[in-house]
Amino acid sequence: STAGQRAAPIVQPSCRPRPPRPLQRLPHRLPNCCHPMEFDISWILLGLPLAFVLGWLASRFDLRQLRAENRRAPKAYFKGLNFLLNEQQDQAIDAFIEAVQNDPDTSELHFALGNLFRRRGEYDRAVRVHEHLLSRGDLSRADQERAQYALALDFLKAGLLDRAEAALSHLEGTPFEGQARLALLAIYERSRDWPHAAGIARKMHDAHQGDFSTRQAHYLCEQAQACIANNDRPGALALLNQAVATAPEAARARIDLARLQHLMGESGAALGTLQALSRQAPAAVPLATPLMLETAIAAGQAPEMQALLQAHYAQAPSLDVLEGIVALQALNPTDAATARQWYVRHLDKEQSLVAAAKWLAEEKLEHEEFHPQIQRALDHAVKPLTRYRCAACGFEARQHFWQCPGCQTWDSYPARRVEEL
Repeated sequence: STAGQRAAPIVQPSCRPRPPRPLQRLPHRLPNCCHPMEFDISWILLGLPLAFVLGWLASRFDLRQLRAENRRAPKAYFKGLNFLLNEQQDQAIDAFIEAVQNDPDTSELHFALGNLFRRRGEYDRAVRVHEHLLSRGDLSRADQERAQYALALDFLKAGLLDRAEAALSHLEGTPFEGQARLALLAIYERSRDWPHAAGIARKMHDAHQGDFSTRQAHYLCEQAQACIANNDRPGALALLNQAVATAPEAARARIDLARLQHLMGESGAALGTLQALSRQAPAAVPLATPLMLETAIAAGQAPEMQALLQAHYAQAPSLDVLEGIVALQALNPTDAATARQWYVRHLDKEQSLVAAAKWLAEEKLEHEEFHPQIQRALDHAVKPLTRYRCAACGFEARQHFWQCPGCQTWDSYPARRVEEL
């Protein structure tokens, strides 16, 4: 039976090691399909001259192209320069645009083009040119500062004062710092921002970029006028005293201080301020003569003031001082008849039509019925001679200005009339 059969014995694998197989000798040469390529130096000898020739041809091609572009760029540049010298700005702009297109990396061409746009009044195009320069990463620091200043000038000429102020403020600590501060000073003066203008003037004065003490005195006087308009007389008095201390030789500070003192009822103090003016700034006495008359009469010192004006007139004859002398002498009834003789004495020194008209106004001719007509004719003739003229731009005005309305120059109006210049 199946159950009675013995199980077949399990054959164990033999533990004896097998003998090693004999090594087969490899063939001496590999087949042709597996044999490596032999290195042939002749290929190098043939390739080096070929590579040299190809490199030389490529370099010659690049040099020719570069020379052609360089010839085109200077040609267009000099063409634009020729148009510019002949005052043909439209043709010059076209030539410079062509030069920029041929050589877009040249910053000098961009600066020339931007300046031309600004001179032409095309401020938007000038701004684009200078903003493009500032956006370039390969621009040197000196050219970046130059482009920043040119951009600020574009905004300033276009009347965009806020953008010009922001552009100029980035030039602190650069070679354009002095010019930027002057431009900021012009912006603050135009907008009548006197505190900021005073701050810039103080910086420039402390940095030895010029003497701005008189300019600072003007700014303080402007702020004092604003205080007077707001009925802040103590604040105005403090500002005017500061202006006198800042610039002792400034005529405006003392005149405005004397006027405020007279307005506050301090005629004696006002008279002392005007007497100091005659010593510190004698050239401004003609401007202060009407105020001198008022303060002297209010303080009861008309004779002393008359002697002061006569002494000043002897050194520097002036029509305004002459009129003040006549007015003070006419206050005395005994001297009223001889007061008009001062005009005749002045005519002996200078041939003045204004003095003749003033003398004629006090005299009566034999034909009295013709006197008004003659007087009107003389008054009409002397009107242009009694004006003040700006020494910087020639702007004439009937009243004296500390800052010219035409050119915005400070202290450009002499204290003398046109006839006396």
